[in-house]
Order: sequence, then C-alpha cells, then structure tokens
Amino acid sequence: MKNLFIILAFLFFWQQSIYAQKTTIWVVRHAEKEMSDPKEKDPDLSLEGKERAEALAKYLKGEKLDSIFSTNYKRTKLTGYPTADKIGLTIKTYDAAAQNVFAEGLIKNAKGKKMLIIGHSNTIQEILVAFGAKKPVKDLTDDDYDYVFILTLKGDKKEVKVERYGLVHHAKE
Repeated sequence: MKNLFIILAFLFFWQQSIYAQKTTIWVVRHAEKEMSDPKEKDPDLSLEGKERAEALAKYLKGEKLDSIFSTNYKRTKLTGYPTADKIGLTIKTYDAAAQNVFAEGLIKNAKGKKMLIIGHSNTIQEILVAFGAKKPVKDLTDDDYDYVFILTLKGDKKEVKVERYGLVHHAKE
C-alpha cells in the first residue's frame, strides 16, 4: 500500500510539473522580400530584408531556442537562417494551410520549449489563434515586417506580448 501511495504521489507531482512548464514561441513575419520581379512567386529577401533577418538574430540573442519553424518559401527560411546559424539549429518547415494541426502538435509535444515560427502577414496572427490566443493586432499590412509576437503557454493560460525588432515601419501605436 505504501508503494502504491509513493507511485501515485510521484505521478501527481510529475503531471503537475509538466502542466506548469512554460512554452515560449516567438512568431514573426518573413523579412522584406525582393520586389524587382512582381511575377516571382518565391522571391529572395531584399537588402532591407537581409538586414532585418540579422536584426532578428540579434533580437533573439541569448534565447536558447529549441526549434525554428518556417513555411517552405525562400523568404521565410532566409529570415530564419541568421538565427539558426548562430545557434546551430536546422529550420524545419510547416504547412501554413494546416497550422491548426501544427499548433496542436506543438502544444502536445513541445511543452517547456522555446521556438521561433516564421510565417506571412496573412498567417502569423492566425497561428496565434491556432494556439488558442487572441489576435493582438487588428490587421497586418504588406508593410508590417517589424512585429514580433511572443506567445507564452503555461497550462491553460495563453499570453501574447507584442514587440518590434529591426527598423520600425510604423510609429509605435
């Protein structure tokens, strides 16, 4: 009976420690893309975009990221490469069309981790919603490259903090 009590107590405390783990996810839009060829469906980053990608790496300096996720486009991957290179991670791709499944998988399997997710102006707030958070900004425009959304998950609590990095595109609201 004593052993059963010890096992049950261990399981209870183990479950509580998992439940209390804090998951932190930085969500950003890809940096500025090259616009010289409007027909190009998968452009590289512009010079400003390359500078922003470096600014993202500087912004995240000191964070011990466990994973970096990007859609399967050059501009999203190129935004993440400076950060990935500095900390020795490989960028993993995710399907923005299946972001609910992606978010559910991370909620279930990445408790206590720190991650960066790079998407697009029409997907980054939706990924926050897929995690159960609210949209922190009314709408993003094609010029909004400087937002970073910091999503914290702890148990059932979801919190989104909004910051900016690199050159600011708009006056702070």
